[in-house]
Amino acid sequence: MEGLPVRLVVAFVVGVATLSVLLNMVSGVDTLAVSELDASPDPDVVAPGSQTVDVTAVDADGNPVAGATVVVQSGTADLDGVATATTGDDGVATLEVAPELGPNQDRGTLAVDVKPPADSEYVDRRENSDILVVRE
Repeated sequence: MEGLPVRLVVAFVVGVATLSVLLNMVSGVDTLAVSELDASPDPDVVAPGSQTVDVTAVDADGNPVAGATVVVQSGTADLDGVATATTGDDGVATLEVAPELGPNQDRGTLAVDVKPPADSEYVDRRENSDILVVRE
């Protein structure tokens, strides 16, 4: 019976120390609260040849995101190089693209990626909508 209070004190101290270590391990939980970015191209169906495409970067709530970098590159349709632009205050990036289809190819796609602004709570982990290229 005499050792009971000492054991309780030791258990309490060990428990507090363990809890402290666990809380330090999860102290970065607030950095996990991020919002997924999505890209919405307009138009989303184009013909081969030179043209302008507007891509809007939006967050999970549909709000436009300024300062994101939009990248359009070859998918199953060919694009000479990579087209990039940064979104303005309205969340829209305007890109010049000139997609091409192969001789026996009636349709293809251009891949659209969004790079979040630096030091923001945004990420782009899911696939974005592709731009469909259709021969007329």
